[in-house]
Amino acid sequence: MKTWQCVVCGLIYEEEKGWPEDGIAAGTRWEDVPADWKCPECGVSKAEFEMVEF
Repeated sequence: MKTWQCVVCGLIYEEEKGWPEDGIAAGTRWEDVPADWKCPECGVSKAEFEMVEF
């Protein structure tokens, strides 16, 4: 599973955890997150996230 980070505010989206608060189940791959999903922290679009490795 991959991890994605908002380039504006630094919020982390982890595929294995999903984002249940927005209806995105654990295990949801980034490409399956709806295109209109916004960063819950700063409101930017999904396009403003980059894959990161920790």
